[in-house]
Amino acid sequence: MILSPEAEIAQFLRRVKYVLLALAIGWVVWLLAPILTPFVLALALAWLGDPLVDRIEATGRSRNTGVVLVFVAMILTLVAALLVLVPMIERQIATLIAAIPQAQEWLMRTGIPWFEQKTGLEIMQWLDPDRLIEWVRSHWQQAGGFAKTFFGYVSRSGFAMVTWVVNILLLPILAFYFLRDWDKLVERVASMIPRNHIGTITKLARESDEVLGAFIRGQFLVMIALGVVYAAGLSLVGLKLGLLIGLVAGLISFIPYLGATTGIVMAVAAALVQAQGFDLKLLVLVAIVFTVGQLLESYVLTPRIVGDKIGLHPVAVIFAVMAGGQLFGFLGMLLALPVAAVSNVLLRYAHQRYRQSDLYAGERSSIVLDSYGDKPATLIDTLPKAPDPQ
Repeated sequence: MILSPEAEIAQFLRRVKYVLLALAIGWVVWLLAPILTPFVLALALAWLGDPLVDRIEATGRSRNTGVVLVFVAMILTLVAALLVLVPMIERQIATLIAAIPQAQEWLMRTGIPWFEQKTGLEIMQWLDPDRLIEWVRSHWQQAGGFAKTFFGYVSRSGFAMVTWVVNILLLPILAFYFLRDWDKLVERVASMIPRNHIGTITKLARESDEVLGAFIRGQFLVMIALGVVYAAGLSLVGLKLGLLIGLVAGLISFIPYLGATTGIVMAVAAALVQAQGFDLKLLVLVAIVFTVGQLLESYVLTPRIVGDKIGLHPVAVIFAVMAGGQLFGFLGMLLALPVAAVSNVLLRYAHQRYRQSDLYAGERSSIVLDSYGDKPATLIDTLPKAPDPQ
């Protein structure tokens, strides 16, 4: 379809308007990032709980009854998890604190001398108290500036702690109201969509909902499963801090390879300190635990629970998390992967539209060589053939 110059200009201006609107929304989100975190988490909880509320409504109960039942179930699940995990984590932290003197002794007597022998660097002399005192005296002004900066950070951290407490208190209240009015919110958003685009946007919204469901619900289950596997495996092989290390590795496993890498580093360090040296058997058992965990994630957990609906490359996942954190802080890291998953849906749609456009197919050729079909013609093929001598 050929558009007139006026129509092309109008179409271009509409696209520019949409781009400017997206930039304005991003700018507002960047400004409000410190206070948006509880709202985003509450929306996520409402989105997760809405299917359950719909099922309860289908049995003939009211929306408010379904919301209360689902909300109470979420709270009871969280309380039960805390009752089980908090004492275990508390014991692990106590074990960690008790192991600090042992770790310090091993580091000073074994770890640092071995590192100096292998690398040729002299680290021990920098840990000498007299040298440290002399360094502080020679850099007193800088130390004073650092102390001022440090205490300023502590004061800001105190304010940040109060903000976190307020956000935690707000989270269940916001989640309740979002869950109660979820259908109304969806209807209001749908009513603002231009009617000539309602079919396409509805299709993309459903695909995005499937992708987000596969990511949030599936990845959450994978994280819990890996945390249990790592924690149980490391505890069974005799690592004293195995529970704590396994839980940390499982919780950050949503970033590809980061959970396993972090867990291996922490587990190896804990094993060296615990054995007061190089214990080959313990290190091999630690490696086996993480190898089994990675095999389970790659061939069982992720294919069966998450599936291939997300379609995000590991490099894209790492970039999304880093970019989100750089642009919007903690809120950006929270939104990075869901936004990347939805963006992947939009990019697939854009790719389909591109494959169907004249820009990809090009203009139809005015000369068609039907006799040659798909076989590429050459100069020799176009020359007349010599007559048969017979």
